[in-house]
Amino acid sequence: MSDLDELLNHRGRSAQLGAYVTGVAFDTMGTLAVALGDGTLRLGAAYTAIAVHEGAVLSLAAHPEGGFITGGDDGRLMRTRPDGAAGQLQKFGSKWVEHVAGFAGKGPLLAAAVGKNLHLLSLAGEVLKTLEHPSTVTGVAFDAKGKRVAASHYNGASLWFAASGALVAPKLEWKGSHTGVVIHPAGEALVTTMQENALHGWTLPGAKHMRMSGYPAKPESLGFTKSGRWLATAGAESIVLWPFFGGGPMGKPPMELGMGDGVVKRVACHPRHEVVAAGFNTGMLLVADVTRERVLPVCGPGRGGITALAWNADGGQLAFGTETGFAAVVDFTQA
Repeated sequence: MSDLDELLNHRGRSAQLGAYVTGVAFDTMGTLAVALGDGTLRLGAAYTAIAVHEGAVLSLAAHPEGGFITGGDDGRLMRTRPDGAAGQLQKFGSKWVEHVAGFAGKGPLLAAAVGKNLHLLSLAGEVLKTLEHPSTVTGVAFDAKGKRVAASHYNGASLWFAASGALVAPKLEWKGSHTGVVIHPAGEALVTTMQENALHGWTLPGAKHMRMSGYPAKPESLGFTKSGRWLATAGAESIVLWPFFGGGPMGKPPMELGMGDGVVKRVACHPRHEVVAAGFNTGMLLVADVTRERVLPVCGPGRGGITALAWNADGGQLAFGTETGFAAVVDFTQA
């Protein structure tokens, strides 16, 4: 146990926050936010408590101008500035704001999923477009240029042009409950997690189906590595990496790295290198170098299952939180 905890003990800054961690994120200035089930955000090195929602914080993302946006089960979309000042951007009645996202490049935008609707908003919180879906939106993702935004929902996904609000292509359909979505860094594919133990994907623009199954548990988290060569996923006893090169992933077996003592619940891909962090339901946290096929333990089990995981912008810091309210940030830049 002491060996597994060495990185956390020597390079970590941790706290017990007393409530389920629903999200972690770094803003554009490198400030850390930890979102909790008690309605608070904890900001910065001191984990300063900021009351933002009446009820749980359901979703968290960086605001393109600094600070954070959050959605809650109180129907509010909130912005919290780096100094801790919190204000309401929008109120959506009694409906939960379950997913939020921000795009910080040219033409910055905010997105908030409320029931069947995906709202695109200005940075000040003005609703610019409302995109309607056949069922509840379960995941949201902007592409790398912010020109397209994807939403997962029952029986498939929808991909929209953010500027016009028009569908990029006819709905991407596959029967079943789709629970999350990512877009390939080069825009070549869209992949969803599913309620069953599987992923489903479509090539872009051709919408050719890709079926990735065989998981022992639900793959609740996924992400493409920086190069787009690998899709890293949770849902197994190790990190499952599907090859998106050489004609893959169809017809090619996935690579598996970082066998742990339980099931991977969260993955987070490094912003600059082919490196993936993986958090297990036991509380174990690993970092895997995909190219070298090497694994580094960050901390051992025993602090509750990992529920949130994120790198900062340059990949020098990794933040995580657990179901028991433990949160930490580990610094990889120290000599």
